[in-house]
Amino acid sequence: MTALAQRPANPVVGESVVHESADLHVTGAALYTDDLTGRLTGLLHAWPVGSPHAHARVTSLRTEPALAVPGVVRVLTGADVPGVNDAGVKHDEPLFPTEVMFRGHAVCWVLADSLEAARLGAAAVEVDYEMLPALMTVEEAIAAERFQGARPVMTRGDAAAAMAGAAYVFSGETTMKGQEHFYLETHCSIALVDESGQVFVHASTQHPTETQDIVAHVLGRPAHEVTVQCLRMGGGFGGKEMQPHGFAAIAAIGATVTGRPVRLRLNRALDMTMSGKRHGYHASWQVGFAADGRFVALDATLTADGGWSLDLSEPVLARALCHIDNAYWIPDIVVHGRIAQTNKTSQTAFRGFGGPQGMIVIEDIIGRCAPLLGIDAAQVRERNFYSPGQQTPYGQEVRHADRMPRVWDQLMTSATVDRRTAEIAEFNASHRHTKKALAVTPVKFGISFNFTSYNQAGALVLVYKDGSVLINHGGTEMGQGLHTKMAQVAATALGVPLDVVRVAPTRTDKVPNTSATAASSGADLNGGAVKAACEQIRERLAEFAAKRFGEPVDAVRFEGGTVRAEGSAAPPMTWAELVDAAYYSRVQLSAMGFYRTEGLHWDPVTVHGVPFKYFVYAAAAAEVEVDGFTGASVTRRVDIVFDVGDSLSPMIDLGQIEGAFVQGAGWMTMEELVWDERPGQGQGRLLTSAASTYKLPSLSEMPAVLNVSLLEAATEDGVVYGSKAVGEPPLMLAIAVREAIRDAAAAFGESGASVDLGLPATPEATYWAIEAVRGGVRDGGVTTLRRPT
Repeated sequence: MTALAQRPANPVVGESVVHESADLHVTGAALYTDDLTGRLTGLLHAWPVGSPHAHARVTSLRTEPALAVPGVVRVLTGADVPGVNDAGVKHDEPLFPTEVMFRGHAVCWVLADSLEAARLGAAAVEVDYEMLPALMTVEEAIAAERFQGARPVMTRGDAAAAMAGAAYVFSGETTMKGQEHFYLETHCSIALVDESGQVFVHASTQHPTETQDIVAHVLGRPAHEVTVQCLRMGGGFGGKEMQPHGFAAIAAIGATVTGRPVRLRLNRALDMTMSGKRHGYHASWQVGFAADGRFVALDATLTADGGWSLDLSEPVLARALCHIDNAYWIPDIVVHGRIAQTNKTSQTAFRGFGGPQGMIVIEDIIGRCAPLLGIDAAQVRERNFYSPGQQTPYGQEVRHADRMPRVWDQLMTSATVDRRTAEIAEFNASHRHTKKALAVTPVKFGISFNFTSYNQAGALVLVYKDGSVLINHGGTEMGQGLHTKMAQVAATALGVPLDVVRVAPTRTDKVPNTSATAASSGADLNGGAVKAACEQIRERLAEFAAKRFGEPVDAVRFEGGTVRAEGSAAPPMTWAELVDAAYYSRVQLSAMGFYRTEGLHWDPVTVHGVPFKYFVYAAAAAEVEVDGFTGASVTRRVDIVFDVGDSLSPMIDLGQIEGAFVQGAGWMTMEELVWDERPGQGQGRLLTSAASTYKLPSLSEMPAVLNVSLLEAATEDGVVYGSKAVGEPPLMLAIAVREAIRDAAAAFGESGASVDLGLPATPEATYWAIEAVRGGVRDGGVTTLRRPT
């Protein structure tokens, strides 16, 4: 086992501890960016002037009326940008556009002494527009051939030739809508300038370094003149990886031109109207099966709804392509990817980052084709699992492929799937208007950034004379427990109690060049860096202690805040005593740690390489009950088995699994984004821009029974203390809920019917699926191109 994965005796990692800010969260004492406003004098508030059109050219902009509004101080326009008028890493997102690309696109920003004055000032700004044609759906963009960015193709073997020899060949389409992040804390940035002209930005951002970079180039300054700090976030889910940069830049421009602090915080309606969401996808596919239900070939085209600009659509698409196989061996495959440009918000990262969209395609194929094969969907899934030694379509060996069957078998046993399936059949036979179903689906999810360069991290560890320890690392805390895990890693590496360690807010002047806290890699990357820094300090202290004890360095032991040397007659020292003595002997008590994920390489052009350090394996069994009159569904019970390696913090991991699953179930069953697509004055308006119109899962949608088990004997070598990622993969377990709803809908018709079910599977979508099978529709929207005669 590698040194990175090895755990010492009695480690702090692996203990179930509460979130480091739990008390602050529940008492309301936790500080978020907007809570800092009361500490600043002369604060200005920003409000956008948003376009009322989905696509238009700005022909004139008159800001003078706004300046007549009491309290208005300034109206920011493109003329105020000292550097580059763009907030996108692809240079396709002008901060102050002359062509608005979606309804709500800000053409200028009003600064005022109060938020209300800023809002009234924004209403007073006069803007003239020349209307331009708008495309509101992926299908419209496909028809118009309006695409943006790269069009990758992932291929292995000869799909066409293999398809010609398949016993069954089916074709169809799969569509899915996007998802709103609905983090509790909306986008917020506060910028101020000090006496030397340095710009300091407090931002709710998952990627402080990139926020720093964008602010710097908008201001036309070097990065060392801009510092970005993230105290913590009230949720991010990917929505604060790229999207905060422009808002931070607006606040920074305002602060530099006025000399006063500027606060930009979006209310819920503005946040939902202006910020990006999970990408909706359209997929067309043709699939070949052998007579026993094994995959023979797949030919698919995935089209992402990218919205008006690229943002992160290209890497999201790459991950979708890399996860269309999910846990299945598909011998011959070709998948085309493309990004549609529509006149909607620029869609962005969201938990799973394209992985869920890719997985849904293959699971939808299985769910709709299994009845046409005459084979139970769970059997089709199990028969197609990867075997040891096999590779993904992009050329990476599926390490630990044996874990997927282990997870599956453990779940089938612990969830008593066979017995409950028989009970459900009896229930359905005696209930005409209510049906139940139980579906089981797997997850194989790759961990690391597809963009190899991002797989690095740094940490600064400071040990003070009294023995207390302060950790600075490049990851951001958004409620997921990263800081808790980093404190446990540091305490384990130094051999001290957890209460000795504190984690500081993330700042770009403490740890530079950080990667986003995303891709489920926060603990892997930052944990490796924290461990590396702590080990440098411990090695120095061990050398110092060895001289004190008169024993070799390798005899020195650090454990539980006590330092001793095996074989020494000298009494042990406390950690604090050793540190104090080391200081007076001029031993360095701080260190920078660095970590890079080894073994990765990726070619985005050929869609080939080894983009992931490892795969996470999991499976879920979901039981639902569906009402035949309304299409309403209730999730009765969910069982999950999840591979987290050797957990760094089991309580944190369980919370992440449960939370991600519920968020996924929300997307699968109720969270529906609706835009007004009709030409006219309302075109482009987001109709679901509040909690009153956008339905979120609550306690009432939680399954009455939710059992989560962690796979045992699953150490992941080469990762910090043998752990695995947990942030994103559990979301895809909720696919089991949708598949169960599909099976329950099918139970309202004759046996063997295939069901085409929308995503989200809202009561309305489920009702129409039920009506279809009641009406005798058996093909589920699938075209059968070949079957055995």
